[in-house]
Amino acid sequence: MEHRVISSSQAPQAIGPYSQAIRVGDFVFCAGQAGLDPATGNLVSGGIEPETRRVLQNLAAVLEAAGSSLSRAVKTTVFLTDMNNFAKMNAIYAEFFPANPPARSTVQVSRLPKDACVEIEVIATVGQ
Repeated sequence: MEHRVISSSQAPQAIGPYSQAIRVGDFVFCAGQAGLDPATGNLVSGGIEPETRRVLQNLAAVLEAAGSSLSRAVKTTVFLTDMNNFAKMNAIYAEFFPANPPARSTVQVSRLPKDACVEIEVIATVGQ
């Protein structure tokens, strides 16, 4: 199967040797996104809630470039630097997945790039 690199100028460019996403067949595998402003590459200010919102906006832009959307997400993985932020992250997350949310794993990690509070990766489907 062909692997197609997906890129969107509406999401931050990769800060390392990786792609924003890869499409393989009817699946899109999105790299983890932090709450980076696509225009500046800087982390949005304000902590977990604005970061979570920006993360999901970034992922939506990448998925759109792939011909998909958050509504087609089948699996997400959430990385938090502090599990005490779970409820706040979860409230913002629920706004983006109001019905039939994807399967999800949430784990605490010791640190994220650019000292972000949250990073989320997505696997979604494309097509009919």
